[in-house]
Amino acid sequence: MLAVIDTVVIPFLDHLYAAVGYLGVFFAMVIESTLLPLPSELILPYAGFLISDATKIEPLTHGPWNFWVVVIIGTLANTTGSIFGYYLGAKLGRPFLDRWGRFLLIRKHEVDQAEGFFARWGSPTAFFSRLLPGIRSVISFVAGVSHMPIGRFIVYSTLGAIPWTIALVYAGTVLGSNWKDIREALRPFDTLILIACVLAVVAFVWWRLGHPGWRRTQPEA
Repeated sequence: MLAVIDTVVIPFLDHLYAAVGYLGVFFAMVIESTLLPLPSELILPYAGFLISDATKIEPLTHGPWNFWVVVIIGTLANTTGSIFGYYLGAKLGRPFLDRWGRFLLIRKHEVDQAEGFFARWGSPTAFFSRLLPGIRSVISFVAGVSHMPIGRFIVYSTLGAIPWTIALVYAGTVLGSNWKDIREALRPFDTLILIACVLAVVAFVWWRLGHPGWRRTQPEA
């Protein structure tokens, strides 16, 4: 798992940022916000790492990377990707989830609950979901399916993205070049971490599918 970060994700971000700078941050965050597996937990801290190193030059401005510029761009990109996810959910709608949801491990009653929750707590949901890893990437689709008013969704989704973006960029500036030392310290545990992640995914899928193969004991009469 961590080896994939080393060999794929970090080189991708490094080349992207070196080529188009702030536009790379925008592009990567739009991807992250449209259901694709490119976590902001790597996109933004890596930009923060570049901010912490005064020798790193942003290719578009030809100056050092700026903290607040990255925050603004990350937030705007988050909103852009969220709008795309929202309209995807609004267009595909409930029929898509009713037909294909089980293959995505989404149950019908959970969609009912999500729609009811959005109907009652739509604005807080759009805000607080932006602070939750994993959920933040799919909530836009659910908001579209639930037909939350688009204007309200954009406002609250953007407000929720601001503290998330600031926190991750700041974490990258604090961590700085030490992220390499931490990565080296974790390298001996790569296999163990990978096995643990695979087992967790298998257990989650097994549970979501209704515990197939599990022999339930019948209560005695």
